[in-house]
Amino acid sequence: MKKWILGSVLTWMFLPHLRGDNLVEDVDVQAGCSTASNDLVYIIDGSSSVGTPDFDLAKRWLVNITRGFDVSSRHTQVGVVQYSDTPRLEIPLGKHLSSQELVGAINTIGYLGGNTQTGRAIKFATQHVFPSSNRTQPARNRIAVVLTDGRSQDDVVDAAVEAKAQNIILFAVGVGNEITNSELVSMANNPPSTYVLYAEDYSSIANIRDAMEQKLCEESVCPMQIPGTANVKGFELLSRMQIDMKAKKVQGSLMSETSYLLSPRLDLTDSTRAIFPEGLPPSYVFVATLRLKSPTNHLKLDLIRVLSQDGLKQFAVTLNGLDKSVIFTSTTTSVNKKEQCVIFNDRGIKRLFDSEWHQLKLLVKPRRIICYLDDMQIEEQLLEPVFPIYIKGKIQVAKKVKMEATVPIEIQKLRLYCDPEQSEKETACEIYSVVSVMIL
Repeated sequence: MKKWILGSVLTWMFLPHLRGDNLVEDVDVQAGCSTASNDLVYIIDGSSSVGTPDFDLAKRWLVNITRGFDVSSRHTQVGVVQYSDTPRLEIPLGKHLSSQELVGAINTIGYLGGNTQTGRAIKFATQHVFPSSNRTQPARNRIAVVLTDGRSQDDVVDAAVEAKAQNIILFAVGVGNEITNSELVSMANNPPSTYVLYAEDYSSIANIRDAMEQKLCEESVCPMQIPGTANVKGFELLSRMQIDMKAKKVQGSLMSETSYLLSPRLDLTDSTRAIFPEGLPPSYVFVATLRLKSPTNHLKLDLIRVLSQDGLKQFAVTLNGLDKSVIFTSTTTSVNKKEQCVIFNDRGIKRLFDSEWHQLKLLVKPRRIICYLDDMQIEEQLLEPVFPIYIKGKIQVAKKVKMEATVPIEIQKLRLYCDPEQSEKETACEIYSVVSVMIL
């Protein structure tokens, strides 16, 4: 009897799958902007210079940029502070745990009127609103968005310094021509190109909605900076996939460049959670500098692929040497996990397979994608909306399509930039043909 009991206990302890524990552990998890763990506080100007009609436009803007987040106790919690002479807590942080409730609460906020005490409002949010979060686990990101249309009548510098010391990320959004650039810069985090936004007036504030959504998303899922860049957020995949440690170093596209030769014996596989722990932003730039020699340039390979637990391609860049095309794959629905494929087969892309060095660049946006080769636009196509990726699967580099075999290629750069504007700065200056034209 004792042996039977002991055996049962050991079975219970060491075979959790018999207890059904794996039902929770084995469920794949989506990660992206909508599922990020944020404490997000809007600090909105309610001074007399705004007026009721423009204040209503400001509220609508808040509603629109918040819709991209999953408002819940586990993911994004939102608070709203309106300020004039004094700050007023309109929506306590985390009070509304659904988007529908939050939208309703924002729409009922009444306009204050009065002077512009922006520094006092930032300090109020730092000392009272953010500390009021009642999460079981601290939020991964603490973000404040200050929306103002005029110069503050108190000091904003000390208030901003205090907020940043509490690990609060500050965005400053200026509206109209009464604002001063220096004040917005002193409020916001660095660099200003990321954390300071402008709108001509409240009627045109909708024009910066996409930019604000993208920047909030970058802050949520792209905390890492690419080494050797000036505060550029993204993923340096050569190092994160340990290609620079595992592969053989060889001469790159220029004498000053180093590349890596991937051998068939090299398995470049990692967990998606390790590489993209918070998923991907809605817009990004994928860049690869590589050389496809014969016979590799006649094969069909996935330069990079992110697979879910059940093997679905959620994000992939496929190089088809059979018909000399590039295929971009993503998922379009979160429930059925449907794949969408976009094929670039314009005549200009065929040079990628000529055994020379080239830079392939894909600018991915929510509803379109643009393919570049050596900084020349090749083709633009439409995309269906892309859903957050599942992160319990794996990510692989240089694999034959539908196989685990590594394809021998030379690769010099493999990056994913979170800021779509980085596309303009990636000018393929490591490609000799591009450099020679610049010199001329």
